[in-house]
Amino acid sequence: MDYSREQIATIESLEEICKQFEKINLRVGIEHLVKDHGDHAYLCHHNERLIGFLSWYTSDGTEANINGMVHPDYRRQGVFRSLLGRAKQDMSLQGIHSLRYRVVSGSNSGEGFVLHMRASHDSSEYSMSYLNLTNKNERLDSIILRPEEDKDFNFVTTCFSAAFNETKEWTHEYLTHTREPSRVTYVALRENTPVGLIRTNNLGNGTTVIHDFCVLPVFQGKGLGREILIHAVDLLLSIPFTHLRLGVVTDNEHALNLYLSAGFEITAEFHYYVGGV
Repeated sequence: MDYSREQIATIESLEEICKQFEKINLRVGIEHLVKDHGDHAYLCHHNERLIGFLSWYTSDGTEANINGMVHPDYRRQGVFRSLLGRAKQDMSLQGIHSLRYRVVSGSNSGEGFVLHMRASHDSSEYSMSYLNLTNKNERLDSIILRPEEDKDFNFVTTCFSAAFNETKEWTHEYLTHTREPSRVTYVALRENTPVGLIRTNNLGNGTTVIHDFCVLPVFQGKGLGREILIHAVDLLLSIPFTHLRLGVVTDNEHALNLYLSAGFEITAEFHYYVGGV
């Protein structure tokens, strides 16, 4: 669906109302609606007023990642359940059989909904943004980053699978499913040997999200992750992107410290729940 500027503005307005009401750093991924092949979204209106919103996307073709919000004046009236019911009909046609809800920390309404749905907590994640230039003067010459070429796909699959402990079958499906013009995969080379990768997702308006950042296990513990990240930041700023974001699981202390040392700061915390079908 193509969204007009007016429709996007009303969604942004609802997001701001919900944010101010609960005093939370709510972000429902509005920027993903206007991308080619962007998120699926469902809107609920009452007397021409937008009162509910739900969006979902899938990275692997089997699990849906769900964002949503309901106007404070219309909560506990079945608005979100109605939107979810409509979404499930479309999901089932696409082979989706698992749901994953994203709830911003501090959202009592969101926590209450997933509790009511009997969804189980799966993980928590910090959302981080690049806010300073701490690595501006560092010279790191041992790593080269270049865009992925066709010949790299086997390496990318192997590296991702090994670093994130996923099967090669699932990884192949995920990487194939997330190939789109807005995403770029960079392969990290050390002395012409591929050692890691980092991916970016261009959201428009000068914003890109760093994700799927990993180093082959055999090369881990040698400081290459920091070099790859710093090179990636410099490259993205030169494009130029003006806003760099990434997410990190809260209990991954090593990765969190790496991102903090490279100039990223925590801007929000999100909790993920699975189930509630």
